Amino acid sequence: MYETVIGLEVHLHLKTKTKAFCGCSTEFGREPNSQVCPVCLGFPGSLPVLNRTALDYAIKAALALNCSVQNYTKFDRKNYFYPDLPKNYQISQYDLPVSRDGFLDIRSEAGAKRVRIKRVHLEEDAGKLIHQEAVSLVDFNRAGMPLLEIVSEPEMNSPDEAYEYLTGLKSIIEYLDVSDCDMEKGSLRCDANISIRKKGSTILGVKAELKNMNSFKSVREALAFEAKRQAELLESGGEIIQETRLWNAEESKTVSMRTKEEAQDYRYFPEPDLPPFTINKDKIEAIKKSIPELPESKRRRFTEDYGLSEYDAKILVLSRRNAAFAEECINEYPGKEKKPVVNWLIGPFLSEANARNRELADLGIGSKALVELINLMEKGVLSNLSAKAVLAEMLETGKTAQAVIKEKNLAQISDSSSLGGVIEEVIKENAKSVTDYKQGKGNALMFLVGQAMRKSGGRANPKVVQDLLKEKLNEG
Repeated sequence: MYETVIGLEVHLHLKTKTKAFCGCSTEFGREPNSQVCPVCLGFPGSLPVLNRTALDYAIKAALALNCSVQNYTKFDRKNYFYPDLPKNYQISQYDLPVSRDGFLDIRSEAGAKRVRIKRVHLEEDAGKLIHQEAVSLVDFNRAGMPLLEIVSEPEMNSPDEAYEYLTGLKSIIEYLDVSDCDMEKGSLRCDANISIRKKGSTILGVKAELKNMNSFKSVREALAFEAKRQAELLESGGEIIQETRLWNAEESKTVSMRTKEEAQDYRYFPEPDLPPFTINKDKIEAIKKSIPELPESKRRRFTEDYGLSEYDAKILVLSRRNAAFAEECINEYPGKEKKPVVNWLIGPFLSEANARNRELADLGIGSKALVELINLMEKGVLSNLSAKAVLAEMLETGKTAQAVIKEKNLAQISDSSSLGGVIEEVIKENAKSVTDYKQGKGNALMFLVGQAMRKSGGRANPKVVQDLLKEKLNEG
């Protein structure tokens, strides 16, 4: 039996207005090669100047990830040739990064685990190649963008743990507001190093680096495939070579790209145009004070202050804006027991947000309007089914729940005299289910309730319908 060993390298575009070492704009989607200058194109005689905000954001992220910020740090040149690297080297950090030795706590099906973070450092991005049928074009707008690289130790042992690590990391970064973490724009990219070894062994196996994964789901799928591929290769007597492999999403497999370079292949040396510098303690303390309540602390507070389950709290705090909106709703809701409003937040409301690819706070329904809808349902004015229909209409029109109920005639029918005709019809049309009920088959009653709900267009009060059916059926 084999054990999987995974380490992740995450690259984040920092949300600064200008690039890492020059004044060019970082705005996304502009005309190709319209946001470039002699510095980010590496023209002779141009000199880089470090973006102060990028450094502050790097320190902020490092502190949030429990890292030790280094008092003394420097930049290095990472030398390699590629068409999208205009200088033929990348300004990065090697032996003296901004920070080291952090950790991120995760929870997966295997249980709680602490994953150590080796380093968090600053570097610049390369450009972007656009491959066409006969040619490849290069856009240098991205060259020089400030990147934060977060390197974990190889301590994750399953694709699910890697997925939880990435989800937790993204959540923290979004809370800090130092990156938009948009994988579609390339603001967040992840490379995964994976190897396998015999269970019980402490020696790492030969690793493969996986690239070209454009979602956390893709990361999980690529890791699962690669772990299986490596195990089957060893079992058949083959040998694993250190290489970089690309994830082919269409065929759901990894394919070889190139043999993997070692650090010495990049010929790192200190960046001569950027002298080493110190980060004083006052600066670190000031940045530490600016860090907001982070997801893990908010999750604990939600469970302690509002009585939420670990599961519910974890869903609600994943996004900072969702957590803020959820807390507004929880505080707006009059009941001491908060489960009804939470069920709606992580159920119908979150479902509508996901369908529209939006945050809860961006759906156009405020906390008061949502709580009013939940209260109407709890008071029996609306059935659960009708309440969902009202929510959908509120989202489409921007109208209040009361206005939608009146306009669409969706008020729940709880009057037994008004439901009498429906009950009679259901009993008459479903003789077999009536017989089944009288023979002790409990599911038959729920079927009849469902038929009554259908006839009433979902407006009938299911509790009243059930009581009326029992009463009528037990008469005979």
